[in-house]
Amino acid sequence: MMNIKKGLLLIALVLSTLTTHTNALAKDSFKVAWSHYTGWEPWAYADESGILKKWADKYGIDIELTLINDYIESINLYTTGAYDACTMTNMDALTIPAVGGIDSTALIVGDFSNGNDGIVIKNGESVKDLKGREVRLVELSVSHYMLARALDMNGLSERDITVVNTSDADIAALFVSDPNGAVVTWNPPLIETRNAKDATLVFDSSKIEGEIVDLMVVKTNADERFKKALTGAWYETLSKIAGRGKTSEEALSFMAENSGGTVAEFKSQLKTTAMFYSASDAVDFTKSDDLKKTMDDVRNFSFDKGLYGADAENADLVGIEYPDGTIAGDKNNVKLRFNDTFMKLAADEKL
Repeated sequence: MMNIKKGLLLIALVLSTLTTHTNALAKDSFKVAWSHYTGWEPWAYADESGILKKWADKYGIDIELTLINDYIESINLYTTGAYDACTMTNMDALTIPAVGGIDSTALIVGDFSNGNDGIVIKNGESVKDLKGREVRLVELSVSHYMLARALDMNGLSERDITVVNTSDADIAALFVSDPNGAVVTWNPPLIETRNAKDATLVFDSSKIEGEIVDLMVVKTNADERFKKALTGAWYETLSKIAGRGKTSEEALSFMAENSGGTVAEFKSQLKTTAMFYSASDAVDFTKSDDLKKTMDDVRNFSFDKGLYGADAENADLVGIEYPDGTIAGDKNNVKLRFNDTFMKLAADEKL
């Protein structure tokens, strides 16, 4: 009798697995999370203008784009399975989903911050004036990484300051109301902090060019139709923004208003965002040795900060795969992949 029960249980488990697999293959609806950042605002325009739907329709799928006002929460939701794709930086892709065991792929390398992330203080003129202060930032995010780089470049360390974890949704307002504030953040809240009374920008990401990379990350096993639709929508949207004339101005106006700023402010933010308007340029950057070096710095920083977990023995815990097939870290635990396949298809107009 016991063997029969075990047999029936085994059959049930097999049928359940087959059903789950079949449902996964049959999935036609996908969810994407994004949060406010200059380099990701084009996603909102892609949705509003119908470009995203156009590409989803081309591949016979539905794509739902959702704004999550808390950046880290958007990544957490992606990691726990609520979303199939999410906008995030290179470091956060490693330290949250990849370290959490979610096999993820950097589908689109959209830009790198070239002044869009910064450190702003009141009553001070340099990074050295942070000494002894409380500094607000999204703790253990890419802002934390930039702060550590800035401190090191100016002969300081985190022992010289006190980090105060603060949501990106609240950070600008809290800085404005603090007479002795110090903050690390990104645009659009960065521009609000810079405009505050007695505020001075003392460091920005242009001093660590190419190290803060902004991505659209998807589950590695996601449907190819989904990956193609997202990539096609992205580059068609960028072509509208980069062009001249009425369509470009309408797009810029929409993105500025959507991000809570003026057109002039948004255009100034774009100047400090090294956007890869060309898919071929994005491919070249993704294949570069510079990206490998940056990710080595990022993974070592992440390990040093304990972001790999208490049991991690070194920075090799998670494997990172690059377009040429090389892997940094554990080859048996690859959880973050930089893949240029779909950007190449866009560059070759084969989507």
